[in-house]
Amino acid sequence: MKTIFLNPNKIVQKWYLIDAEGQTLGHVAVKAANILRGKNKACFTPHQNVGDFVIITNSEKIIVTGQKRKNKLYYRHTGYPGGLNVINFEKMIVKKPYFPVEEAIRGMLPKNRLGRKLFRNLKVYSGTNHPHSAQKPEKI
Repeated sequence: MKTIFLNPNKIVQKWYLIDAEGQTLGHVAVKAANILRGKNKACFTPHQNVGDFVIITNSEKIIVTGQKRKNKLYYRHTGYPGGLNVINFEKMIVKKPYFPVEEAIRGMLPKNRLGRKLFRNLKVYSGTNHPHSAQKPEKI
């Protein structure tokens, strides 16, 4: 077998719109990560950016199951001794409504240069409005 190398100029990237209102965080994240990675295409290659752009709206209305609303924690360290900051999902969704969705998707992408490039193709908004209507995104 030979390694497939696609010409980056011939890869057509589409735009997809996901409305997260009333949907589970994990289900939205899996769908978005697969589209960003390009796994929904026949020409998928794991070492190239063949994925599409994803727009997620209504991120503040996303649902988590069980006790995750109170018990799911997000950690951040300032870099100073004793500088660990911990915040739960309930407070984070009020402070930064886009952050839980972004973190869930970032965790599903590769942890390398390719993953960082793929993450730039994700756009998350807290309301229903987004500035990408000119790209004519396809609703999922």
